[in-house]
Amino acid sequence: MDKCGSLPALEMRSITKCFKGVVANDSVDFVLEKGEIHALLGENGAGKSTLMNVLYGLYTPDEGEIYLNGSRLTLHSPADAIAHRIGMIHQHFMLIPTLTVVENIILCSKMPSPFKLDLNLAANRVKELSKLYGLEIDPWAKVSELSVGAQQRVEILKVLYRGAEILIMDEPTAVLTPNEVQDLFKVLRDIVAEGNSIIFISHKLWEVKTISHRVTVLRAGKAVTTVQTQSVTKEDLASLMVGREVFLQYDRPAAQPGDPVLELKDVYAQNDKGLTALGGISLCVRAGEIVGIAGVDGNGQKELAEVIHGMRHVQSGSIVLGGRQTANLRPEQVLDAGLSHIPEDRHSRGVVLDFSVAENIALIHCDRPPFSEKGIYRPKNVRRVAGELCERFNIKCAGVEGHMSTLSGGNQQKVVLAREISRAPRLLIAAQPCRGLDIGATEFIQKLLLQKRTEGTGILLISSDLDEVLAISDRVLALYEGRIMGEFVPGEKTLAEIGLMMAGGGTEKGCGGEAV
Repeated sequence: MDKCGSLPALEMRSITKCFKGVVANDSVDFVLEKGEIHALLGENGAGKSTLMNVLYGLYTPDEGEIYLNGSRLTLHSPADAIAHRIGMIHQHFMLIPTLTVVENIILCSKMPSPFKLDLNLAANRVKELSKLYGLEIDPWAKVSELSVGAQQRVEILKVLYRGAEILIMDEPTAVLTPNEVQDLFKVLRDIVAEGNSIIFISHKLWEVKTISHRVTVLRAGKAVTTVQTQSVTKEDLASLMVGREVFLQYDRPAAQPGDPVLELKDVYAQNDKGLTALGGISLCVRAGEIVGIAGVDGNGQKELAEVIHGMRHVQSGSIVLGGRQTANLRPEQVLDAGLSHIPEDRHSRGVVLDFSVAENIALIHCDRPPFSEKGIYRPKNVRRVAGELCERFNIKCAGVEGHMSTLSGGNQQKVVLAREISRAPRLLIAAQPCRGLDIGATEFIQKLLLQKRTEGTGILLISSDLDEVLAISDRVLALYEGRIMGEFVPGEKTLAEIGLMMAGGGTEKGCGGEAV
């Protein structure tokens, strides 16, 4: 970080931005020094994305000013931001898989000659940048053939190729294994060592503590504080984000597993493209335990949940739920066998946004008591049950007859949880239960899962957030390309060892309690 009293790399002064009367940024001040990694923290809706979209030229602030190296800056578009050496690396990669690395990097970049495309010259420049910043990459490799970690290096090189000196990184580790995260952190340190600056947006507090020099916390559109990272704890940061004490470690009595509620033996299934998605999965979940599935998105998690629920055909193998063979039964038959399912995409599979809260509560068993009696739908009963569940699960809504679309993401997820848990399942599949939720809603949901585990429910937790898996699971299975690469108890393995399994290393394991 710059310590010589020179001008900061960037200043955002009193930035205010409103959308239809809603204040997204309320007179926010933000200062980025040269050569620092500055983390930006806040709950969903705190204003982080809006502030960065203002800096990247996607939004024009209603009030406030931006200064770059002491000079007033006006941005009308991302092209203006890029021209002033500000680059943004999005959470979801902006790459064309069929093109090579160098072709992706030069897209929308100015070439030395407007009449000639010199890919060799561009490739040499990519090699220079790769060597300078430790970003090993073959400029002639096709992006479709690269690992997720390598694709992210391409995104970073794309920004550096355009001469960016300020890099905005939005949730850059969301799809990386622990080993890839450590590799990324080394790259980021090399980037700032060359005098560049990074704005690092993440909801993972340990990452913020590990990589950043300073942290600015936003809450309800306002900048609460900016602190030196090493002067605060993760608990301090969490409390600053939500405005109250937050518990990041939960009281978790030792599991007392009962009989198996779910057993998969040598299950094979295909994905939507007809390719093998599950290659001989064997696992079991017992009553009163949480079994976590750790893996980078796209390694068979979606297909695993769907074959258990009966939404995807099983080519071979067996699935036993509550003592009943359920492979290739209809979804409603699987539900009757004792399954509840919190789907990974609540909008497409979990709720109907145009229905009311009460109707969504009754969605699965609207033809059964108490929602229906003698074949007649009872709206009064539906509203009563929904009201009780809203109170029990602390669902904030204007009323149970209001549309689901008016609820926040966290409260929509609580409606799904309330509906599924109130059915008293033998097995609960919780697929990405906290994805996209802020730390307050995450705390509520994780505590609830632990409570149901203590009450004897078997839970299969599928999450791409390794922190979440390690925080509440009793056993963890590492999934890679549709195969279980290892099994362990949280605390037994280092992040490097877990990362190796998530990347395909280690020895495949099946059902049972044997640790890797």
